[in-house]
Order: sequence, then C-alpha cells, then structure tokens
Amino acid sequence: MFDSLSEKLGGVFSKLRGKASLSENDVMAVAREIRIALLEADVALPVVKDFVASIKDKAVGQEVIKGVNPGQQVIKIVHDALVEMLGSESSDLQFASSPCAYLMVGLQGSGKTTSTAKIAKILTDKQNKKVLMASLDVYRPAAQQQLQVLGEQTSIATLPIVEGEKPLAIAKRAMDTGKREGYDVVMLDTAGRLSIDEELMKELEDIKAFAKPVETMLVADAMTGQDAVNTAEIFNNRIDITGIMLTRVDGDARGGAAMSMKAVTGKPVKLIGVGEKWTEVETFHPERIAGRILGMGDVVSLVEKASETVDQEEAMKMAQKMKKGQFDFNDLLAQIRQMKKMGGMGSLMKLMPGLGGMSGKLEEMGMNDDLVKKQEAIILSMTAKERAKPELLNGSRKRRIAAGSGTTVQQINMLVKQQKQMQVMMKKMRKMGKGQMMGMMKDMMGGKADELEMMAGSMDPEGLGAEMLEKDQGALGPNPFAGGGNPLAGMGGMGAGGLPGLGGQGGMPQLRGGTKKNRKKKKK
Repeated sequence: MFDSLSEKLGGVFSKLRGKASLSENDVMAVAREIRIALLEADVALPVVKDFVASIKDKAVGQEVIKGVNPGQQVIKIVHDALVEMLGSESSDLQFASSPCAYLMVGLQGSGKTTSTAKIAKILTDKQNKKVLMASLDVYRPAAQQQLQVLGEQTSIATLPIVEGEKPLAIAKRAMDTGKREGYDVVMLDTAGRLSIDEELMKELEDIKAFAKPVETMLVADAMTGQDAVNTAEIFNNRIDITGIMLTRVDGDARGGAAMSMKAVTGKPVKLIGVGEKWTEVETFHPERIAGRILGMGDVVSLVEKASETVDQEEAMKMAQKMKKGQFDFNDLLAQIRQMKKMGGMGSLMKLMPGLGGMSGKLEEMGMNDDLVKKQEAIILSMTAKERAKPELLNGSRKRRIAAGSGTTVQQINMLVKQQKQMQVMMKKMRKMGKGQMMGMMKDMMGGKADELEMMAGSMDPEGLGAEMLEKDQGALGPNPFAGGGNPLAGMGGMGAGGLPGLGGQGGMPQLRGGTKKNRKKKKK
C-alpha cells in the first residue's frame, strides 16, 4: 500500500546524500517535496500541514546543520514524525470481565463481516479466548448466513439465526448466551449502509448503549482514500469508536487513509487486513510501518512471521546441514514452502532493510512468486533420489522433469545452478563481514554501488532499527541480531541461503553484474 509513497520519499532523501551540512534552504526544499509526496499519497491536507511544520521545527536547528551526517538525521526526524502521525500509543485489543462485547461497525462493502471472523480467529488462536459471533445485519440479503458459514470455516461459534428478530433483540440474546455458556468475547457484527444515514446511527447508538462494548471497531476500506477518513470522523463523532481496522491494505491504495485516520479521529488503527486468508491480518505497529515507508524494512515483523510458521525441529535440522555446507533439492523445496507460508518473495523483501525497493525490480524481471511456483513444480517432478542427489540429473532426466512440470530444460538448468550456488554460499555467508556482504550485493545488483549505498544509508539511521528491536524485546525474546551473522539463519525457510529465486542468477544478467556487453568491457 505504501510503495508509491516509499519510492517518492526515497527519491527525496537521495538528494541529501553527500552533503556535509544542511542549510535552511535545503530543509525547506526537502519539506516541500515531502509535502507533495504526502498529498499525492492522499493524506488529508490539514494532516500534511502539521506534519511538514513539525519536520521544519526539528530539522532547522544547529544540531542538524552541523551534524556529521545530516541526511540520516533528517530521515530519523521524518521517521519519528511518521510514528507520531500514525499513532504512538498501544494498539492492543482490550478485554473486560466475561462476556465482553466487540461492536463491529462500518459501511456496507468494507469487509466488516469477514473482518469479524478474522478477529474472532485471532482471539481464539492467539489470545485463547472463547468467542461467539452474532450477526445483527437483518437488512443485507444472506448477511446472517454469511457469518454462519464463516463460523463453520473457522470453527468459531455463531449465534443461531431467528427469522424476523430485530438487531437490538439479537444483541440482547447474544450477550445472554455469552453469559450463560461462558464465552469470553461476543462479536456483534452490525449492519452497514451504502452511505451514512440517521437510521444507521440511531440503531448503533442503541446497541452500544445496551452492550457497553470494550471495543467499538470501525472497519474501513483502505481503497476508498479520503472517503474512509470522512467516514471514520462521522462514526467517531456519533458513537465514539475505540479503534480502526483497515481492510484491503494489500491492494494498490496510496496509504493516505491509514496515515490520516489517527490524526483526524484521535483513535488508533489497530489492525490491518493484508489478504483474504484468515491468517492475513496484522496488528498495526506505527514504528514498523514508518520503517517500511522509509525503506528501513521491518525486521521485527519478519522475525515474528518466521517464529509463527517455522517448525523448530526442522529449523534445527536445516541449521545443522547449513553448517556442513549440505544443501539438496529437498532443502530448497523446504525453503520455497517456508517462504510461501510467510507471504511470498515480494512480501518478505519489503520487510528486509534496504531491499524494499528491489521488489519492484525483481517483478519487472519476472522474478516473482510465479517463478517460485515453477521451481516448486520442477522439484516435485523429480524422484526422491534426484532430490537427495542433484548430481544424478543428466540430460534425459532433465527432459523428463521438464515434461512433468510444464517447464523447459533451460529453467531446470537455472534451478540446478541455483542449488549449487546456494550450497557454496552456505559456508561463505556465515563467515562474511559487512564489507564482503555489501560487495556481494553490489555484484547481484549489476555493480550499482551508488544505488546500494543509498539503500544502506537509509537502512538504519542512527541505529534506529536496533532501537526498535530493543522496544519489542518482550515479545520476541533475544535480539535476533545478537552474535552477528545472518539474523534469519536456522529459521527453517530463510536461513543463510537467502531467498529462493535469488540464490542462482543464471540467465538473469541484470543480477549477475550487468549485461554481457558491460561485463566484456570490465574484462578489457
């Protein structure tokens, strides 16, 4: 969602590189470009004005103008301002004595019913709560049946449907059932309208007065831009919402709604829907989102994703094999499947410091999740012996595998080359220092040293990433960077071998050190 804004801000900060100091004119020029970038991202004008003013106040000062690296200091100032605008307070879901009510409100079509089931699933799986879902939408055809089906799919209890019952009566029956049957949380999915009207608001006020919910969650579609902000403001003024859940964040929305809602309503965005699956919902962490926007990555979320999906026993086995430099097609298949569980190649690269901008370039070169699916098909078309012993693959075997996987012998050769390179890289990467790692990445990017250094410069200004990690120690345990080396080593699908699809650059001259023509020039 924030890709466009991230790209524009990256261009703004690149202009600060190489400056020994910043004059007031430099800061004003940067502030002006940030203002344009935010307005193009559909952020509300009053919010943009306050944001730019706060940056100017902090950036135009002696400590910045005389700083050793003022460009990085300005990035940190912008990061802190983004965190403040997105909301720095806790976005944790609240609970009270059982049964407590969660009131889901919003316009029709915002994804309210699906979001109700997603939150119920989170409360059940992660918070160990007993949840009851009840549909109060008696106006939209089959709305109550939809929630009932979602309950069956997620194994969450739903209130039996009584034809002709009014919304307030349904709410009373739901809370009574919750009390009698020992439910911790009762999710009340209210009716929406195509637009806000007095009838809708009066109905919500009556339901809220009775249920006294601990959470009144507004579900808003991120794709609607400024309309979502206006909706949030009206709902907040009438029924005093406690938080916001943004849906369709995985779409091509420009991000302005998420950045404006906290400033306009004073209520935090608590959850974001990043896909259709039950698991594709995330807690909204302002610091992490700000890091993603500024190209610093989001290592904490990456580690959390890995910890939720990794089989620890398999991770230990993989780590032992990596130490010995052993890496066959079974291991590559395990990495591919682990990466798919964690959201795919593009999703993971956006969370890696300095690599968010590369995801678009890889997409242009055809190195996306479709490529990973082809790799998986190739490996699955091999026999058990071929997977365990890659050296068995000769011409006739490759032709058989190509026919079975719907690919070509050339694609199989590329995958074989990738497997060999990853096997060699296993031992090397654990011994590499920072300089060697940067050198290897420059080679992968076609020798574009300036571009890589720019990404590295914005990767972690003033140790910001370490500071963010330190704040999340309670949830994550030991710092994943402790002891140096690859922070993801031994995590099952994301060990020292890196991302499947990036390990072998055969047939991809853009990632092998430039074009063939450029490489010939270098040799001369």
